[in-house]
Amino acid sequence: MEKLFKQISQTLLAELNDLEHLALSFGGEKSAFARINAARIRQIGNVDEADLGFNFIFDGKRSTSTISLSADLDEDLNRARRELNRLRDETKQLPDDPYLVIPDSTETSINKTHGELPADDELPHKLLPSMGDVDLTGIWSSGRVFRGSSNSAGGYHWFASDSFSLDYSLITPEEKMVKATYAGTHWDQADYEKFLADSIKKLELMHLPPKQIEPGNYRTYIASAGVADVLSMFSWGGVSEAAIRQSESSLGKMRNEGAKLSPHFTLAEDFRSGLAPRFNGNGEVAPEVTTLIDKGELVQTLVSSRTAKEYGIKTNFASGGEGLRAPVMGIGTLNESDVLKTLGTGVYLSNLHYLNWSDMIGGRITGMTRYACFWVEDGKIMAPIENMRFDDSIYNFLGENLEAVTDTALLNPEVGTYDGRELNVTICPGILLKSFALTL
Repeated sequence: MEKLFKQISQTLLAELNDLEHLALSFGGEKSAFARINAARIRQIGNVDEADLGFNFIFDGKRSTSTISLSADLDEDLNRARRELNRLRDETKQLPDDPYLVIPDSTETSINKTHGELPADDELPHKLLPSMGDVDLTGIWSSGRVFRGSSNSAGGYHWFASDSFSLDYSLITPEEKMVKATYAGTHWDQADYEKFLADSIKKLELMHLPPKQIEPGNYRTYIASAGVADVLSMFSWGGVSEAAIRQSESSLGKMRNEGAKLSPHFTLAEDFRSGLAPRFNGNGEVAPEVTTLIDKGELVQTLVSSRTAKEYGIKTNFASGGEGLRAPVMGIGTLNESDVLKTLGTGVYLSNLHYLNWSDMIGGRITGMTRYACFWVEDGKIMAPIENMRFDDSIYNFLGENLEAVTDTALLNPEVGTYDGRELNVTICPGILLKSFALTL
């Protein structure tokens, strides 16, 4: 795929006319998928696809588009040329863009990492025996994902990596569920079996009579998967500089009113894991680490070159949407084995669901508890709880009510496949809260 992208890039960029600028982006994958139902593989298949994105600029105007590629060089070149000519015609009809950013990065990079993934024909032997008699439903995906960027200034980047994920739910006859995702880059059979065994232990607890708790504020532990859901909200009306400037950010109070979160909370854009490319759609390369919130204080935001031009500030080469691409939350000192004992009496939340801002400016997030959420008394799980809605502000549960953070951070991959397999992974620990508002 790299050869295909490089040949198309070299050809199109060489055919540009005077005063034309072009940035090309590439996204592709060679993936294997398996659908699992009742702990049996029911369907298996492969996806081999690639897309080419255009960012065409001429005379202060800009037009963008994306086409699919076939991996036949001649056919793809003809299609790409036709698309470029279409953009030339379209751009003439558009108004000037006052904050136009010319793709002028000349940096180059090639980052190829190889993992250890199970072969397709090994999946039944590696995945199924540890499931035993449980009712497990899920999706396995694995393979290589590609990203590329090139531009008319001479910049060129290529990224390729291997990964796998098993996104699954364990289900009781009463349709109570435990949800988890086992993911990584190097398959470890023993680690997988331990991970699945932990889920099966939670499933056994789901057979206990459920407890309906009353709305109120509860001492609460949120596991890593739930924390990852919360952190995903920071990409939507959170750490974006443009959102703060336009009064559409939950962190506006931190910038404008001096509000702080807990000293236990640190959040960074951190590419050192190598799981996501550092370059954006313009081929600009972000710093390896950008600390956004340091011990509760807002120190930086994500600033795209377009936002930098609009407001006369310095860019840190964020993506166009200024969302998190490689979020990492700092760990604490609470040992995982001590979570229940330290929680004492309260609520243990494995997962959260349907998150949304109920008051973006006030930092209030609403959502549902879902899957393997328990009532705990004196450090012992007593019963699963009925689903509850929560509604609380990050200035509360990531602020004064954040008591402790676990000493282990887990990988929480984005498993969506709407536009191809995602590369985004949130690395974060679990959090212990003095109080969390369950409202309905």
